Amino acid sequence: MCAMTLFPVQHLPLIHPGDDLAALIVAHLAAQGERLQPGDILVLAQKIVSKAEGRLVKLSEVTPGAQAEELAHLVDKDPRHVQAILDDSRAIIRARKGLLVVEQRNGWVCANAGVDRSNVAPGEEELIALLPQDADASAARLRARLGELTGVEPGVIINDSHGRAWRIGTTGVAIGCAGLPPIWNQRGLHDLFGYELMSSEECIADELAGAASLLMGQSDEGRPVVVIRGYAPPPLPPAPATAIQRPAHMDAFR
Repeated sequence: MCAMTLFPVQHLPLIHPGDDLAALIVAHLAAQGERLQPGDILVLAQKIVSKAEGRLVKLSEVTPGAQAEELAHLVDKDPRHVQAILDDSRAIIRARKGLLVVEQRNGWVCANAGVDRSNVAPGEEELIALLPQDADASAARLRARLGELTGVEPGVIINDSHGRAWRIGTTGVAIGCAGLPPIWNQRGLHDLFGYELMSSEECIADELAGAASLLMGQSDEGRPVVVIRGYAPPPLPPAPATAIQRPAHMDAFR
């Protein structure tokens, strides 16, 4: 039988800079009577990785430049927030009222470079969170640390919520990946009737991230880590999530 199980790591605390995410995950899995098994894949919400790595910016310490001030008026955002977005971006792709789409520093084309306030605990300072400095490296470190603690090195996906150009609503996508192939190029395989596949490429990492997002939720659910058990990736070498990115010269919509 082909089956896959997903379940969240329950009751994780709010994450702070410097926290050992792997140790917290292992401890809370044990508290719910679970432990990592060979073949498991962990999907982590980007926000807790960013928080643990200290990827937080105090808006009070951001001084917006002329470009940020001009864009802020256009897109109706705080100029300091816009400056933080520009500081973590390579290029502006689209800007209109309520929308600022950029190419983030690591190549992800997304709204606001992934910079936002959601699920960042309020305090004396107004904070916003950036994407991890290098989410693929973050995934690899988490995988290695989990291996140290448990003897099992699971696949690790770092998940973020992105919108789509032609569809309403966000979906989970992989911005970091370690220990599994993010893409399965099926060109050269055959369908049920023997026809050769000419252009089929399956984005395994995004499909797994999207599945985990259903359990994570988008608001106050408090389930930022999901275990996927029972999925067997194709026998391909592991690769980083940046392998998903379409080269700019092949992008038909910019």
